[in-house]
Amino acid sequence: MAGLVTGIWAHPDNTSGEFLTLDYWTKMGRKLEEGGIDFLFLADQFAYPLKNGTMAARAVEDAVAFPMGDPLVALSAIASATSRLGLVATMSTMTEPPAHIARRLSTLDSLSGGRIGWNIVTGVNQESTTRLFGTALRPHGERYAIADDFLEVTLKLWEGSWEDDAVIYDKANRIYADPAKVHEIKHEGPYFRCEGALPVPPSPQRTPLLFQAGTSSAGRRFAAKYAEAVFIPGSHPEKAVADIAAIRTLAQEEFGRDADAIKFVCGALFITGDTAEEAVRRRAEMAGYSTLESAKLEWSYHTGMELSDADMDKPIPGSRQTTEDSSKSLVEKYASGKGAERQPQTIGEMLEHLRVHGTTGLGFVGTPEQIADEVEEFVDRTGVDGFLIEPFTTPGTYDDFVDRIMPVLRERGLAKTAYDGSTLREHLFGAGNVTLPENHVGASFRPGVSEQVK
Repeated sequence: MAGLVTGIWAHPDNTSGEFLTLDYWTKMGRKLEEGGIDFLFLADQFAYPLKNGTMAARAVEDAVAFPMGDPLVALSAIASATSRLGLVATMSTMTEPPAHIARRLSTLDSLSGGRIGWNIVTGVNQESTTRLFGTALRPHGERYAIADDFLEVTLKLWEGSWEDDAVIYDKANRIYADPAKVHEIKHEGPYFRCEGALPVPPSPQRTPLLFQAGTSSAGRRFAAKYAEAVFIPGSHPEKAVADIAAIRTLAQEEFGRDADAIKFVCGALFITGDTAEEAVRRRAEMAGYSTLESAKLEWSYHTGMELSDADMDKPIPGSRQTTEDSSKSLVEKYASGKGAERQPQTIGEMLEHLRVHGTTGLGFVGTPEQIADEVEEFVDRTGVDGFLIEPFTTPGTYDDFVDRIMPVLRERGLAKTAYDGSTLREHLFGAGNVTLPENHVGASFRPGVSEQVK
């Protein structure tokens, strides 16, 4: 929940240094809601770049994945200032117990009127995080096994603790809820044990909308089982097509879900101007705020591999030992030669590409009309359902998108003209789709359906 993007925070028009003030977030929320944006997503982690096994001084100086606040606290403030905008936060299955996350998200879903989403990550497992929490690094596959057990607990708590009509709120007879309709759940899993009821009554969505971002084999299977929306990289359209097809096939064949049960979202830069030349100039200006040193730290942060003393003429390290989904895709992108126009790449060439293009890699640069053309072509080519807007400057990026790009996208039929329903799940799946569908695994934990509820 930093709001700061490496280097660009120093731009004179950027207000992201105010990310610990209420006005910063409430103004952003109102602007996005005014523009009909489906949701605001706040990424999160406890990790930061290390150098020689300790905090990298340059990371502190140039705000490289550091500092960070708590996204749920910011979202609660935004919820009070908006009425339709969806609110999504990253929370890890590695840093706190299931019941804690279940209660906080359920509470915020109620306070917001059903607008909360959870971006489930199995990560924040870099060395800096394990040092902070006093935990141990866990292999990639085991982290997904932990996450699977974690999700089963939270879904049982959300879906199985309270029946729809359990709350009576009868003051005269002093009956708040019918005890026959409030249930303790039982869970005995490989990593978590839980016996009890979620103390907070059901929120409008019961289960917040479930997001996920991993596209490794384990990540795909996890998404196919649980996710309702998946963040995928879009820098290589062919890979985006493959990721979408693989996850949808798994969702249908292994978990009995509908073909359209999962939405796919690509992160992308949107930089516009009155002319194409102005937009290109602004893109170059953005790149100018990133340095080679910050690129090294970004690489270290995402992969755990330090390059501070590396020979810039050596080939890209191709290690697959990294434990993070984002790390694996980043390493594989550059080690395979797909990070730039030619092969092979040196470490120096890779870092220069990373400095200029960032980790996202997908960008739409031009006039609003040119951007709409490229967006339409990309959507037709890949089948993605939407985009996660990466900020250039705050609030400039969001002002440009809402005021200049969205009207053109609406004219082309590429963006909605109004919100569908009042909940986040309705925004993505249409009015009336408030709770998990019947063929989602979470629905099996509802009273009368699941053997796990007593």
